[in-house]
Amino acid sequence: MARVLTKDIEKFEGKEIELAGWVETRRDHGKLIFIDFRDRSGLAQVVFADKALHEKADSLRSEFVIDLKGEVRKRPKGMENSKIPSGHYEISAKNLEILAKAETPPFDVATGGLDVSEEVRMKYRYLDLRRPRLQKNIRHRSRLINFIRSFLDNEEFTEIETPILGKSTPEGARDYLVPARLHPGKFYALPQAPQQYKQLMMVAGFERYYQIARCFRDEDTRGDRQPEFTQLDLEMSFVKREDVMELNEKLLIAIIQKLYPEKKIQEIPFPRLTYEEVVKKYGNDRPDLRKDKNDPNLLAFCWIIDFPFFERVEPESKRAHPELVEGSSGSGSTGSPQTSKEVWTFTHNPFSAPKDEFMADLLAQKNIPKIIASQYDIALNGWEIGGGSIRNHKPNALKAVLSIMGMDDKKINENFGHMLQAFSFGTPPHGGIAWGLDRLVMILENEPNIREVIALPKTGDGRDLMTEAPSEVSKGQLKELHLKIGEKD
Repeated sequence: MARVLTKDIEKFEGKEIELAGWVETRRDHGKLIFIDFRDRSGLAQVVFADKALHEKADSLRSEFVIDLKGEVRKRPKGMENSKIPSGHYEISAKNLEILAKAETPPFDVATGGLDVSEEVRMKYRYLDLRRPRLQKNIRHRSRLINFIRSFLDNEEFTEIETPILGKSTPEGARDYLVPARLHPGKFYALPQAPQQYKQLMMVAGFERYYQIARCFRDEDTRGDRQPEFTQLDLEMSFVKREDVMELNEKLLIAIIQKLYPEKKIQEIPFPRLTYEEVVKKYGNDRPDLRKDKNDPNLLAFCWIIDFPFFERVEPESKRAHPELVEGSSGSGSTGSPQTSKEVWTFTHNPFSAPKDEFMADLLAQKNIPKIIASQYDIALNGWEIGGGSIRNHKPNALKAVLSIMGMDDKKINENFGHMLQAFSFGTPPHGGIAWGLDRLVMILENEPNIREVIALPKTGDGRDLMTEAPSEVSKGQLKELHLKIGEKD
């Protein structure tokens, strides 16, 4: 007998079926014992009226894993439950097997869970994920990613995996470093984003690349950030800004119309606002343009364009890039600038191109505050959900950006020599974008933070309470890696 899911039991009225899953609740009504039975598709009511099963059924507790056989029949009139798909039917149990007993859970997994301490939820995340709300979120996330893959495949994109172990280069946040055992004193870095790799795929001639990419950034605690997160990362050759924006807008509209038809996009095509006007009007570059902010199904997308390429920072500022400071060993170090008193940093990433009319100024390294980047961000309901740009595809333009940031030729070659060399072999003009998938799913699922749509998230300070990571390692492991732990200050 093949297993049947609860969502399909109405197809088997009057027939005997087999179910396997969890006990949600048990109710003892004397001669009758009822359980709410749960599998991945939902709930069903099971009735134990057979005296031979009564003792075993009486031992059932929440979260026991069971296999049972029984006859599907309609519930008595007036006893239907319209809140669940199987609510007009029940199973009269004929056989019961307890596959695994369960300790009493530290919280009720049938509730929404937002009233439970997040630390407790994270410690028992494998139980927390049994909640219907989180099951829905993770399954909808999977559905969305599969839709993206299908859409981009039809647009002739190639999905390409890029390395997780790479080179540490300055890209705006601290790197997670991995010691290289076979190369003592040297380190890999986990990717903050596949930025350089995806541009190298354009050099390689793939023309249309994408990846559902894992990214890693060692940032200070922030409510809507995770040490590791997921991006939709894509890049296109032989395109202008409008081409990239048009394709991404088309994809976002398709996602909403196909997967979230209950939601309404406030304005199509998406409004386009300049960085200068949104900062002046809203005080930030991710405005919430909803006309009714009390409507959770109203989606107000907008594009933000014409960002300043550079901004001036003080050398002592934590926003100054560590590679611009003498003696620096990490983000936020202080010291004297290598070049002049002025230190510039990028507002997006160093690989962006300026708008065409500012290329001459970039190459001449003049009028720096006035240079406008070919950057474009996509905002939704007050959140930035994606950002991208047309890239510098010529070595001299990229070198000029890095020089403005204060790097000398030696530092440029150490950090980005591989990119400059690659660009010397005939690189097409190209541009792309990266979406924050966690944040997009959070908004679409009406959740308060991204941890509600990530299966196994970290806490705000980067801990995994379930496995107690990060953790200490043995002296033998450190010795193999040629590392020693210094004394605490």
